[in-house]
Amino acid sequence: MSTDTQLDFIVPEATFGERLDVVVAQLCPQFSRSQLQKWIKSGDILVNNKPAKTRDKLNGGEAIIVKPVLMEKTHDLPEAIDLNIVFEDDHMMVINKPAGLVVHPGAGNLTGTLVNGLLAHNEQQKNLPRAGIVHRLDKDTTGLMMVAKTLEAHTALVNLLQARDVSREYLALVSTDVIAGATIEANIGRHTRDRKRMAVKEMGGGKTAITHYRIEQRLYHHTLLRVNLETGRTHQIRVHLSWKHMPIVGDRVYGGRPRVPANMDVALRERLQKMTRQALHATKLSLVHPITGEDVSWEAPMPKRMQRVIDALAKEMEKER
Repeated sequence: MSTDTQLDFIVPEATFGERLDVVVAQLCPQFSRSQLQKWIKSGDILVNNKPAKTRDKLNGGEAIIVKPVLMEKTHDLPEAIDLNIVFEDDHMMVINKPAGLVVHPGAGNLTGTLVNGLLAHNEQQKNLPRAGIVHRLDKDTTGLMMVAKTLEAHTALVNLLQARDVSREYLALVSTDVIAGATIEANIGRHTRDRKRMAVKEMGGGKTAITHYRIEQRLYHHTLLRVNLETGRTHQIRVHLSWKHMPIVGDRVYGGRPRVPANMDVALRERLQKMTRQALHATKLSLVHPITGEDVSWEAPMPKRMQRVIDALAKEMEKER
């Protein structure tokens, strides 16, 4: 499906002898190089009104026409899902994802996902990779996610993430007394025995993963951490904190058996034991808007259930003072 937009350029003289795909990538940084190469091959990029090849050398002064064509990227069905949209313009939106909402359709979750909801909210999301989603949150992690609405914004947001120019802050409730903040730098890859899990690769392998954390609030035998992601590996915060013996409350995959002090108030003990999902919330998102260039930032308060547990732990802490 065409975007009904035509871009016209005159090749700079300084690019004499360079390949067409290289020059077009310089002229159209809002699109990925692979996408531009596809348009060259399909005849949607013309040089002096004629089709050309990616490796053709340019002399400078040629007229280039780029006709962006978006092919449908997803065949998932739209579903009316109540989305908590905290920001939206013509280029992107920011969603406050609730616990239990799966981001992408997959085995066991073919419907009822964020992708399905986005397709119902805006039909044009079907023309974008992953319906415009550029990063993800686990099913039971709550909080802010950014979604592109155009191919230009999608490419720009992906580039910002790859350049580590997006600030993503999380609040994580861990079941230990943390002494001080620090940085965890340890590669993460697939678990050797359980392919559904991730693990720190202490002997090499995996991908670079860097997590910064500081103490947000000291609680009764627990600590609320403010975590900042420098990289975005699958389950990164959960894996890193567990590896450092700071398991997130309610994390049944990486947290092990719930840690509840023997002398804890019965009501508080029950409240903690009923945390059936990890107490992890993406609370703040900051970046340079991919189109306007403005510095933008959004914050989302913790879900009530997580806040109630923290309030109860804080109250118990006061009793001991």
